[in-house]
Amino acid sequence: MHLPVLLDEVLSLLQAGPEKLILDGTFGRGGHSRELLKAGARVIALDQDPEAVEAGKELEREWGQSRFEIKQMNFKELATVANEKGGFDGILLDLGVSSPQLDTAERGFSFQKSGPLDMRMNPQGSRTAAEAVNHMNEGELIQLLRDFGGEKMAPAIVRAISRARAEKKFNNTTDLADLIEKAVGGRRGSKLHPATKTFQALRIWVNGEMEALEEALHAIPTALKIGGRLAVISFHELEDRLTKRFIESRSQAEIIGTRYAFGQPNPDYCFGKLGRFQPSEKELSVNPRARSARLRGAERIA
Repeated sequence: MHLPVLLDEVLSLLQAGPEKLILDGTFGRGGHSRELLKAGARVIALDQDPEAVEAGKELEREWGQSRFEIKQMNFKELATVANEKGGFDGILLDLGVSSPQLDTAERGFSFQKSGPLDMRMNPQGSRTAAEAVNHMNEGELIQLLRDFGGEKMAPAIVRAISRARAEKKFNNTTDLADLIEKAVGGRRGSKLHPATKTFQALRIWVNGEMEALEEALHAIPTALKIGGRLAVISFHELEDRLTKRFIESRSQAEIIGTRYAFGQPNPDYCFGKLGRFQPSEKELSVNPRARSARLRGAERIA
């Protein structure tokens, strides 16, 4: 079951209402889009996953294209849509993998379900998790797990992978997860499965998620109308840190530092910060998958 994360906070931040045009850059299964529509807004939704787009077509038929429209696109292309529509009153990015993707074993996102080592959000994508696991050299794979997963046990995990793939290539999610668990000596009291960070790192690499987020963020100041609002939900530190730095670097009227005797006007100044939010205990009791979610908001100013 797919539950939209931080729904009340998103609706409050975006101030959805009649005459507002809002971009849902990561449709998923439409939890946020549906509530934005109920609040009176018009919604343009994007998703690179054709299964999500197919689900969105049902919402399109229900509400009509004058209120809701979905396009099969990566959210990094949002500038193109903004140019077509003349800008947005609100932009929502709900990052990471959706519940239907996790719950469908054939997509290869979950280490708890046996499936192919795929992890492509867009099945037409050019690379898979199996490609990294089976063909990257040890140094590259260690760096990938450290950079995108923050995995401290990366050397031990990669050595185990290297020994195993010399005998037989990895094609299955649970085979990889079981090997990782053995390589690090089990859970050792941790609530997280030992494969969690490795699978996160592989998914981010397969889908170019950090590059896509950076490209999308840099397009947002011109994609938002003056007074328009941004809401970004992230699920790991890399995404949250990038979003935080982006907003903060554009929410200071002056640049103050050792290079300047006095503050200098910030040429990128265009945002007012609207805060950072995380799920309540009540939400977590209903949707434990929201535990790592963090929401940051900003308002476009002149």
